[in-house]
Amino acid sequence: MPIGKQLKQKKKKKKKGKKKSSLEITLRPLRITDAEDFLKYAGDEEATKFTRLRTLTSKEESISYIQSYCIPHPYCRSICINDCCIGFVSIKPEKGEDRCRAHLGYGIAREYWNQGITTGAVKIAISQGFQAFPDLVRMKTFVELQNIASQRVLEKRGFQKEGVLRKFGYNKGAIQDLILYSLLSTDPIP
Repeated sequence: MPIGKQLKQKKKKKKKGKKKSSLEITLRPLRITDAEDFLKYAGDEEATKFTRLRTLTSKEESISYIQSYCIPHPYCRSICINDCCIGFVSIKPEKGEDRCRAHLGYGIAREYWNQGITTGAVKIAISQGFQAFPDLVRMKTFVELQNIASQRVLEKRGFQKEGVLRKFGYNKGAIQDLILYSLLSTDPIP
């Protein structure tokens, strides 16, 4: 399936006093027109505190980030609800003889936390990633010890915790211990 083709996953959301409605999660390439919506995620210090992304402060910075990083990226997708950008997911394959490995990253706006959206988007992305990059055998990601929600997302999607890397990554002014998670192309994707 081509990378640009959208896969959809429906999630049920319960509202007080109302029937369940479904949220349609889609992934598509980020566009310049997503800048304002992307800023709701990328401009929130709480939403970006566990990422290497510097918290953005303006629509212009959001446009610049999308143009310089997201559009040329081999697989950076907007996580969308009703075609509205609420975050991103990326898969960055390594090069040369290391092209069998790739790094997974993701984040969504705080108002969408704890609704299963990130878990659904990651499922779509890893399926697309293993299809889009035929040499890819291993997908990995690093998570800070304090980021329990992200650890749950990965474990729900079949990622294996490989261990803690002490003082491994620099983020937001401090060197952090990181947990290494991985998923192989032969692993089931729950």
